[in-house]
Amino acid sequence: MSAIKKVVLAYSGGLDTSVILKWLQDVYRCEVVTFTADIGQGEEVEPARAKAQKFGVREIFIDDLREEFVRDFVFPMFRANTIYEGEYLLGTSIARPLIAKRQIEIARQVGADAVSHGATGKGNDQVRFELGYYALQPDIRVIAPWREWDLGSREKLLAYAQQHGIPIEMKHREGGSPYSMDANLLHISYEGRALEDPAKEPEEDMWRWTVSPERASDKAQYVELEYSKGDIVAIDGAKLTPAQVLVQLNELGGKHGIGRLDLVENRYVGMKSRGCYETPGGTIMLKAHRAIESITLDREVAHLKDDLMPRYAALIYNGYWWSPERRMLQQMIDASQANVNGWVRVKLYKGNVMVAGRGSPSDSLFDTTIATFEDDRGAYNQKDAEGFIRLNALRMRIAAKLKHR
Repeated sequence: MSAIKKVVLAYSGGLDTSVILKWLQDVYRCEVVTFTADIGQGEEVEPARAKAQKFGVREIFIDDLREEFVRDFVFPMFRANTIYEGEYLLGTSIARPLIAKRQIEIARQVGADAVSHGATGKGNDQVRFELGYYALQPDIRVIAPWREWDLGSREKLLAYAQQHGIPIEMKHREGGSPYSMDANLLHISYEGRALEDPAKEPEEDMWRWTVSPERASDKAQYVELEYSKGDIVAIDGAKLTPAQVLVQLNELGGKHGIGRLDLVENRYVGMKSRGCYETPGGTIMLKAHRAIESITLDREVAHLKDDLMPRYAALIYNGYWWSPERRMLQQMIDASQANVNGWVRVKLYKGNVMVAGRGSPSDSLFDTTIATFEDDRGAYNQKDAEGFIRLNALRMRIAAKLKHR
């Protein structure tokens, strides 16, 4: 343990990482550098500085990564229409590779020989963080306190904090939050405690970003999204940065009760886990992106993307963002978006996102002269369908004849 001289800790300033900070100082007797990422979690991150300073931390990094998060991680993921196990929009999963990347950059900058995180030994995040660390810095040392210490319960954490003068928020003294929550610009998640019985419906007051569909406005709202190469660049005509796009879509979706999910998912470490998620902006983005692709993507390109998407989603969920296979798939996905330009109009109403129009003046493959049910003036020869059908039926006709011999 004494071989480690300096460690960069992913530090939120909460109870767990504050205990980890002091534990690293006591057990490893090394210098601790703290890193706090602002990825839109909606909490004030600056108090983490004062908490770290209290324990003698000299190098403190508090970085605003919101634009990078949406531009370089969320948007590329949504170009693939990515969902895990049919429902989950990967809000937690997609944040981890960015945090790992910045943590390694800081480790290089300050000459640290180790990094540390607060993920438990039961979850996916330990895998996501550490696969990222090793992909970006193969020889880095990783300290995962939850796999080493004996502070395996909330009571032991609180006792350790009290013993070492670590501030304890009132919510922890009163029994703690009924949920384990994680938030960023894409989503907020809820797990644990009151949600550990998958038969019970979550309480209404758990949800923080969205009103219930029953209480949402009785008036539908139309929103127009402008796309350039598969990414949203404007909402209702107003040009926005990637982070601004997601902030505005979260607000719009939230007030219409859009984006709630109650899911039992399969964790990479082998167990099933129940989680609830609010992803209002992402839910709108997914629906709208498929709509713009429907008129700009070639059929076989679209179908190939759909075939590959579950594998791409699993790579992100399991922590392989920095893997060569994910990078290879990303090149293909990004290339497919060259002509995904135009606009989509969506209708938001009581938990629903409905496409109300789409167009692409420069790249639409929708040809009304061919698709019309009226007189197409010879644009499409319906007699051609006869040979097409007979050729596609050939193998089945041969098999049927064999069966009836």
